[in-house]
Amino acid sequence: MTESAVRPGPNRNLETFPNPKPERDYTIRIKVPEFTCLCPKTGQPDFATIHLEYVPAGRCVELKSLKLYMWSYRDQGAFHEAVTNQMLTDLAGATDPRFMRVTAEFYVRGGIYTTVVAEHRHPDWRPEARVDLP
Repeated sequence: MTESAVRPGPNRNLETFPNPKPERDYTIRIKVPEFTCLCPKTGQPDFATIHLEYVPAGRCVELKSLKLYMWSYRDQGAFHEAVTNQMLTDLAGATDPRFMRVTAEFYVRGGIYTTVVAEHRHPDWRPEARVDLP
């Protein structure tokens, strides 16, 4: 990298790209095992694994921008519930998916694990029946 090259830093700009198969329902699963934010009460770091699952419609989230987006929370104080719901709002707003679920599994703090699940469902979307194979 040259000295004049700009290094990307944390930001909330979620980039997207066209869904390569918009006529098909399929699931994208993304796991972010190194998420951090700050406890709004103590300022101590909170660590979590973020699971993103979605059925795209017209747009998919670009992974480098997602990485920088997750990084933007590192110095932010926020409750687990607020962080998870903000992610869903931002990601669903950027991609307008048929369905999206954000699951945040926060690591133990004071003997307590917290998992927050938030979902978005497009009002016109109906999932296909699940197929269970033997």
